[in-house]
Parts: sequence; C-alpha cells; structure tokens
Amino acid sequence: MFRIGVDVGGTYTDLVATDETGRTIFAKSPSTPADQSIGVMAGLEELARRLNVTRAEMLAATDRLVHGTTVATNALLERKGAKVALITTEGHRDVIEMREGLKPDRYDLRSPPPAPLVPRDLRFGVKERLKADGCVLIPLDTKSLDDAIAGIRQSGAASVAVCFLHSYLNPVHELAAVERLKQALPGISISRSSDVLPQIKEYERVSTTIVNAYVEPIVRRYLTNLETRLTEAGFRGGLFVVLSHGGMAPVEEASRLAAGTVLSGPAGGMSGGRRCSDLLGIPDLVPFDMGGTSTDISLIAGGQVSLSADGMLAGQRIALRSLDIASIAAGGGSIASVDASRTLRVGPESAGSVPGPACYGNGGEAATVTDANVVLGYLDAAAFMGGKRPLVRAASEAAVDRVAAAMELSRVEAAAGIYRMINLNMADGIRLMTLRRGVDPRKFALLSFGGAAGLHAAEVARELEIKRIIVPTVASVLSAWGMLTSDLRYEVSRTHYGTGRISADEVRELFAGLEQQAAGRLRSWFNGPIAIERSAEMRYGEQIFEIDVSLDGLDWNAPNLVDQIEDRFHVRHEELYTYASRGQEVVFVNARVAAVGEVERQDEGEHEAALSSACSPRSRRQAFFGGWREVPVYALDELQPGHTLTGPAIIEAETTTVLVDTGDRVAVNPLGWLDIALR
Repeated sequence: MFRIGVDVGGTYTDLVATDETGRTIFAKSPSTPADQSIGVMAGLEELARRLNVTRAEMLAATDRLVHGTTVATNALLERKGAKVALITTEGHRDVIEMREGLKPDRYDLRSPPPAPLVPRDLRFGVKERLKADGCVLIPLDTKSLDDAIAGIRQSGAASVAVCFLHSYLNPVHELAAVERLKQALPGISISRSSDVLPQIKEYERVSTTIVNAYVEPIVRRYLTNLETRLTEAGFRGGLFVVLSHGGMAPVEEASRLAAGTVLSGPAGGMSGGRRCSDLLGIPDLVPFDMGGTSTDISLIAGGQVSLSADGMLAGQRIALRSLDIASIAAGGGSIASVDASRTLRVGPESAGSVPGPACYGNGGEAATVTDANVVLGYLDAAAFMGGKRPLVRAASEAAVDRVAAAMELSRVEAAAGIYRMINLNMADGIRLMTLRRGVDPRKFALLSFGGAAGLHAAEVARELEIKRIIVPTVASVLSAWGMLTSDLRYEVSRTHYGTGRISADEVRELFAGLEQQAAGRLRSWFNGPIAIERSAEMRYGEQIFEIDVSLDGLDWNAPNLVDQIEDRFHVRHEELYTYASRGQEVVFVNARVAAVGEVERQDEGEHEAALSSACSPRSRRQAFFGGWREVPVYALDELQPGHTLTGPAIIEAETTTVLVDTGDRVAVNPLGWLDIALR
C-alpha cells in the first residue's frame, strides 16, 4: 500500500511515494502552469515507472494522496482570479481601499497602493446594521439587497464576497443575504465572512473574504478536475490538500476555504523540516528551500514552528492562520540583467519552466542562476536529471557572455558575480527571518532542500556565520516528502465581546463551544484519535495589535484560570519584545481552537554503516572554487553512513547537486544524510 505526496513548484512537480516498509521513491516532472493536473499526472506516470508498476496499479494500491498546489498563489500573483463582487454594509464599500491607513513603505511618497481585487463599481452597499454587540440596529433591507443582486447579475461576476459589519458576532444578515443570492443567482460562488474569518477587525475580514472569493472558483475547478483525472486513472483512496497552516484537509474543505491554500507548497516543506528536526534531534533549524522560481525560508526553534495571522500576498491581506514563511524571488531560474549604470541584478524575474534557463534549450536566451552554475562547472551538463535532460552548455556560455559584455567582465567573472549576488539575496532573506526577529542564526543549523539549494547552501551559511548544514537524501523533494507527515487539521476561532476582564467561566464556555465545533467537523473526515490545541490572541489595553499565545497545558478547572492565561501572555510578550507590563490591563480578543488528527508516520530506517570512512569519487572535473580546480565528484547514493570527505568537492544525485567548499567537512549520518561542518 502506497502513500503519495505531490508538490507543484514553479519549475518542477515533485512526487514521493512511501510504502509500509518505509521504502521511499521519488520523481520529478516539469510543471504545467496552464493546467497543473497535467504535470501531476505525468509525474505519477514517472513515479509508477520507478516502482516498476503501471500507473493504474500504483494508484489502485494508494490509500492517500497529499497534494500541495500553487493554483491560488499563482491566481493572486498573476491577477488571474475570478471576477468578484462585494456585498457589504452601506457606507463601507471602500474599506479595501482605505485599508488600515498605512502604506507598505511609509517613506515612499510615490508608491501607488495595491490595486483592489474588486473595482468600485462591483462593490454594493446594502442597508443593514448590527451594533458592536451583535444586536440588530437596522434590519436587512430586502429591496436594497435585491438591487445589489441585480447589479451583480448585470456585471457578470462569477463570485461574490458577503461581509457585513460586526457579522462575526451575529451572522443573521449574512446568512439571509447568502440564501437570497443562491435563489437569484444559482451556481455563483459565494464566500461569507462569518464563515471564512469570524473575528474582529473589519479590513482583515473583508480582505480575506474577498481573496477567498477571488481564488475559490479556480481552486475548486482545479481540484475537481484533478480528482476526476485520478479517479479515471484508477485512484480510489483519499485526496487531501495541504493548507497554509501546515495541516491537510479533504478537497471540499480546501475548496471552501481556498484562501487557506496560498502557502500550500511551502507548508509541506515546513512539515518536512519539522520531521527532520525530530529525526535528527536538532531542535533549532533554518529550513532553506531553493527551487527553480523562488526560495522559501522559515524557522524551527525548540522543535516548534510558528503560526501567524499576518499573511500578505501580492498586496492582499490574508488573516487566516498560516505557517511563518518568507518567500523571496530567488531560484535557479532567476534572470540576471545589467541596468543602465552597469549594475548587476539577479531576479526577481524568472525564466520559469517555459522557456526556462538558456541551457534548457527551449528558446530561453536570458542568463539565469542555473546558467551561471553550468559555466562555473558546478552542474554537469551531461548528467542533469540523471542524464535524461542534458543541458546545453554552449547556450549558457552565450547567455552569460551577454551579461559579461554589458559589464566589461570575463565570462567567469560574470558567472561568479551572478552566483555571489543570488547568495547575498538569499542570505538577506534568512536575516529577515532570524536577526530581525531577535534570533541569532549562528546558533541554528541550515536545513538545505529544494533542487537548487545544495549548490548555494554553503556560501549562504558562511555569509550568516552558520557552521552546520544538513542535506537529507530527499532534499530535492522534501516538501512532497513532508506532506506525508502532515496531520489533518481544522481550525476555528471566535472573538470575545465584552467589557472588563474576561471571567474563567466565559473562557471555559468559549473554548468548549469551539472544541465541539472543531472536533465535530474533523470527525467527518477522520476516525482516529483527535488532539485539541488551544490558543488566544491578546493585547495590552492601549495596543492596537494582538499576539498569539498558546494555552495548551493549562489547568482548565483551576479557579485562577484567567491569571494563568494572562501570565502566559506576559511571558510571550517578553519573549517577542523583551519586556512585559504586568501592571497593565490585558485584553482577551480572539479564542482559537485547532482539532488535529495525527496520521501514522513511517519510521526512517537507519542505513548500515560503511566498513571504512573513506569513500571514492565517481569522477573528477574542473570547477571554479576561487580559481579553476580539478575537484572530486561523488555520487550521493554511493555514500554510506560513516563516510567522510573534505572539500573542495561536488556531490551529485539525479535531482540535486551539493557543493562542498575548500576545508568544509562532510560526514554521512546514520540516515544516509549529509552533515556538513563549515570551516
């Protein structure tokens, strides 16, 4: 019986299959942006070939397929979502343009605000009003609502976001509006704010609901299409989608809360990173995932990942909880260019999978990071993708020569400059995730994964004074591998409305209702044991932002329950901001509960140790390590636990390459993974 993880990236689709013995097989297939399911099905065909079975046989023997998709991400980035209309309280239709009254860069006086996803003529105000406590002040006016529906019908909008003021406390008007929409416009997609994000803060709630309405039809269509293709190919198991918070959910839930899939792929990488932390016994890791189009950077501290509700993508606020991941436009396909002042730039533009880097031979002419790696001898053009997709070295040289001519440099100097520039960009991304959050990266190990990361990890780590790098054998497909370790997860939240300090009875009643709701929903997908995670968003009375505080492990029957909760808040505030004001009023804002269904995980068996620590290179070739040198080239799958080597060296696998710089030392650990100590 197989379990399969599928991660669709900008350049390649990664696939991993495991069986009950713990055997792991992986494959890659070029991504197909126009219809990602085509690349997924082609990848499944290749995966089956590697398992020596037909695709139908493999799928018939698969009980779970876990999928990470970039459909919602791409729709937002490329502005190719559905045509959306907004129904909101009269007088509030401009909230998404007023935002929070702040600019992303307050000192840039010329930067335009991000264009709203819903133009003003598609925002309809409806007469109704709830008071701040949820009581009805002005009943829902049906004529006003019908006028809005008529306008939506005339506009041809495919999706509607419904968001009334204070509906998080009382959804009565939203429910009535949705019912009338369904009757008048059958088949139209509807996102209701009291369903998508039932909590305080109007702008966050409106923006998140609109994003959900914008991507929901596209995500639903894609997942339905994929589900149909899989069924026709013989799949009878469960199809699950990884959500931005790192848990997975069935297709219907992922479609309903489509805005929760915008970090679907990177969330799989975080699940894989957390699994690596457990297996290695290393609690502090910086997961560094470099692919063909982008690099995702995150943090595992004390064996734990952090969740945030401050998400932003393509200028749009998404206040659903997600893993704290920083994505930067730096990958193997990042394009190098020279501006009028002869300054080298690398990215953010990418060659993607089509046409791809010049060396792919698909018509691309721009020099990319991959082309620089070919010129510098780091990539073997004949052995790329195990020799199945040889690279055109002459095309890389011609592309890099154009950059060199513009800068009046030699070919090697230009290639080395591209390599250096992309490494600095990625090091800055890690600084954003660590130093700017009060974390010293020198105390962490770098977890290198993604097809391109091994080529750059050593120099990125050296820039940050990180002394240890871990490279798993599944590095090139770790996000897909990590998806197989994701738990099922359903989150619910509710805003507490009240004056004065919350009471212990109010806390217990609030969380009891949320736990019943979350566990009941998860039970419809999952029949195993369910764990409950509790947290609260709290602030000091004069603050305008909340921080997330874990409430797990409290004595919920204790008479001093509220004191315990407030103490947790003070401690967390001090961890984040170096101080706590224990004499100030503490405001309990949002309660949050996650029901978690833990999936069974396969143990990673330790490999048999080599009889000797010495290992023999497969070949030697010229590569640029400060100057041209003939360096040994090792095959990753020939290295055994106990083997050691010292750089300069190159370690190659079918889908990734690892550079070992001069003086760096590599030890192969009991899992067969590379443990690199930097000089």
